[in-house]
Amino acid sequence: MSLKIRLSRAGAKKRPYYHIVVADSRSPRDGRFIEKVGAYNPMLPSDHAERIRLTSERITHWLSQGAQPTDRVARFLGNAGLMAKPVWNEQPKQSAPKKKAQERAAAAAKAAAA
Repeated sequence: MSLKIRLSRAGAKKRPYYHIVVADSRSPRDGRFIEKVGAYNPMLPSDHAERIRLTSERITHWLSQGAQPTDRVARFLGNAGLMAKPVWNEQPKQSAPKKKAQERAAAAAKAAAA
């Protein structure tokens, strides 16, 4: 059984609130989970103390048991100092310009330099 530490959505329509849960990777996003280990409220300002709440001793326990955090949760844990900060690629590969656009940009740069 592979374990994930991930977000489970709660809250009303257009008012998201997430529980940080430990769940089996095969269970649905908002479905069955093993334990709640925190909460995330994206509606609060970034500097608000209650935006992200984590139960550090339980998270450390589940990480030692082999639970893998998702990308977003790994970022929260890295900022809290519970694990190494993940390397975050600012520009996703999918949204990078395609081959033709890169060729046009290179040609324009070459023409501007000459």
